[in-house]
Amino acid sequence: MSFRRALALAACGLAGGSVLFSAVAVSKQPARGDAEPRPGGSAAAPPAPAAPQGLLLLPPAASCPPGPGWIERPAGSGGFWDSNWDRREPLALINLKKKNEETGEEELSARLEHCRARATRHIFLIRHSQYNLDGRADKDRTLTPLGREQAELTGHRLASLGLKFNQIIHSSMTRATETTEIISKYLPGVKKISTDLLREGAPIEPDPPVSHWKPEAVQYYEDGARIEAAFRNFIHRADVKQEEDSYEIFVCHANVIRYIVCRALQFPPEGWLRMSLNNGSITHLVIRPNGRVALRTLGDTGFMPPDKITRT
Repeated sequence: MSFRRALALAACGLAGGSVLFSAVAVSKQPARGDAEPRPGGSAAAPPAPAAPQGLLLLPPAASCPPGPGWIERPAGSGGFWDSNWDRREPLALINLKKKNEETGEEELSARLEHCRARATRHIFLIRHSQYNLDGRADKDRTLTPLGREQAELTGHRLASLGLKFNQIIHSSMTRATETTEIISKYLPGVKKISTDLLREGAPIEPDPPVSHWKPEAVQYYEDGARIEAAFRNFIHRADVKQEEDSYEIFVCHANVIRYIVCRALQFPPEGWLRMSLNNGSITHLVIRPNGRVALRTLGDTGFMPPDKITRT
């Protein structure tokens, strides 16, 4: 990639042109009265300073390549937080045009309170344990003996946190299902739910690209929409009817987890492949009632002995 092209991409931003950097030459400001008067008494604006020699003028935002269609970005958001990222912001849920003229702001406040979440969601994203890479079909890609040990360690770690877990939602793929079965032994009574939405796939074309992993374009199109649907279904602030904080476990795959982390933190999702997750690792996201999201841990395997840690 040429230097000029690299700078152009930097200007557009990894998020598809949501941020535009501009370069302005610094020059001496004209003193008052320097501008020549126009006919009629108005002063003409001083001419724009020329760019210093060698300065690369970057393209306008309109020339930057757009992001995927399913990634919605508020216009003019730049680097600011989108408080309605999960479409559950109270102000977005009510019709302001129907405000009662008699009660005015008091009714508006009551309606906002009715739509406001009160509980915090704790999301634990678990990557499946090591599995048999030689399996040709999904049913043959079972956990290795080491992978089963890793799942035992992860289950023990989750149980040691002393939290009242509400549910375990897991990918329907064999390696995730087997990991869930082992983990659930340490969390008796916690219901398990299987879903195809969390299956492994190619969420979005990574930037920068890599040479060792290049799925077909149709795979991004199919898997990307599904994994985005998983994000929208499972990652959001608590329902308004939820009164207590919840602790939920999601057992799935590295690509899915990395994409979810980028989306939840409103980082450019194309950067998902810059992160790396160990087998059986724990990633902890917190979603507050006001919609703010925090990352407590990313790919934690500090509870495993060094000789048990893998990343296959």
